[in-house]
Amino acid sequence: MAEIGPPPLAGITVLEFAGLAPGPFAGMLLADAGASVIRVDRASPGRSLPAPDALTRRKASVAVDLKSPRGTSFVKELVSRGADVLIDPFRPGVLERLGLGPSVLLGINPRLVYARLTGFRRDGRYAAMAGHDINYLAVSGALSLLGRAADTPLPPTNMLADFAGGGATLFQGILLALLARHASGRGQVVEANMVDGSAYLATFPRLGLTSGLGARGRGRNLLDGGCPFYDTYETRDGRHYAVGALEPHFFRQLLDGMGLRGRGLEDRQLDVDEWPAMRALFERTFRQKTRAEWEAVFDGTDACAAPVLDYHELERDPAREGDQRPAVTLRGTPCLAIKQRPPGGHSDPVVHGRGAGVPGDGYHGEPLAPGDGGERALESWLGWKKGREYDVRDGAYVLTVSTKESSKL
Repeated sequence: MAEIGPPPLAGITVLEFAGLAPGPFAGMLLADAGASVIRVDRASPGRSLPAPDALTRRKASVAVDLKSPRGTSFVKELVSRGADVLIDPFRPGVLERLGLGPSVLLGINPRLVYARLTGFRRDGRYAAMAGHDINYLAVSGALSLLGRAADTPLPPTNMLADFAGGGATLFQGILLALLARHASGRGQVVEANMVDGSAYLATFPRLGLTSGLGARGRGRNLLDGGCPFYDTYETRDGRHYAVGALEPHFFRQLLDGMGLRGRGLEDRQLDVDEWPAMRALFERTFRQKTRAEWEAVFDGTDACAAPVLDYHELERDPAREGDQRPAVTLRGTPCLAIKQRPPGGHSDPVVHGRGAGVPGDGYHGEPLAPGDGGERALESWLGWKKGREYDVRDGAYVLTVSTKESSKL
């Protein structure tokens, strides 16, 4: 095996202001790629309860009183000492009112990538409103495409706006800004919002509304549950099977496996008037066998038919492809491993990721209490030691007098 290098973001330092879901997800993606991420938590004197955030792997925490000059000074000092990325998950104007807006922090550190994430557009009609994933999907147009024809639009839990349109899009913007900084030497403000991110993800189905692919309305088209050979079916044991046999040669193999060849279905595959009867036939047929029995039929074929697996079985069945891996394989500079290696076990660091993995193997999140790992992270980042460059008072990290004086030199 060729020699592999360090993770792609090794040496990049990130300040992530504590938030919910999409901001922490962007920070986790950076951490999995080797960045050193410190979460800035709100100081909670007298309390040691962990923050309600499970997207914490490989992160450390410092607790800061952001409403205090001592707290904002602490953040500014971290930025001035060379933080590469800052993640702002708050509503527009929150950090600006605290004196930690981009004009201030980029003035302190011109190389900083100041990454901001909102739900609605900052300049749109909903900018001042509260919202959640379902609301951002709604005004993006994407939600209008999701769900069965005879039902209301159905949100796909909070994956699409929060994580794909929000956190992952912000992560992409951060990487682009770091790449631009490599050429210019300067950081910049990165702005992502879940409305535009979701709308961008919906580019293909949106274009299909005028090209014919999605022109029949929600839940009536080829790829949105309207088509019987691109849908899921219940099996005899109450499990489910997914079918995606779009092309004629795949459709024929599906019919072979189901024992339905010779009924003329091949010639009527794209006849939408035949789809209701075809769906009813498929429903009856799939209920005749258990999911395992259908797997014995379809595994190894090109019928585009696969079992619908749940995470509980993926976690406990090593024969399934449930071992959590980095989202992308970089063969020269792989990201960090998620699944823990057993003692003495071996795995390909390129495919499975470098390092020993994390507790929970990607199935169980580790809570990160305010202040957890902060001392180690600050020593690693800056060589700081508690009692010398900073102290913790009433649960909040603050600079010492000597550090304040040295920063003025």
